[in-house]
Amino acid sequence: MTDSIPGTDALADQRCKPCEGGVAPLDRDAARALMGGLDTRWQLAADGSALDAEFRFRDFYRTMSFVNAIAHIANAEDHHPDLRVGYNYCHVRYTTHAIKGLSHNDFICAAKIDRLL
Repeated sequence: MTDSIPGTDALADQRCKPCEGGVAPLDRDAARALMGGLDTRWQLAADGSALDAEFRFRDFYRTMSFVNAIAHIANAEDHHPDLRVGYNYCHVRYTTHAIKGLSHNDFICAAKIDRLL
């Protein structure tokens, strides 16, 4: 993690805050700065509205164990990703639907997923 970038200090130790809309999504510069607090597998979508990562596993059991751990994080934080799951992979996409873009919550949850690995 990069401690010198504001907002990236221990993202995984932070808690999500409710977001019902009415706030602007993070701009591209703020999102890029927060990327420094995440594993390099996370990519910023071309339009800056989402975070994507692909995780690979040896078998279905490990994939589903990972998916269940993500579900636990999502429920605990009340912030849910979009998932694409197959036999040995899980694609995770975070975006805050209420604001049609990225919020700090997306980065918090991505960092929590990084800790699973």
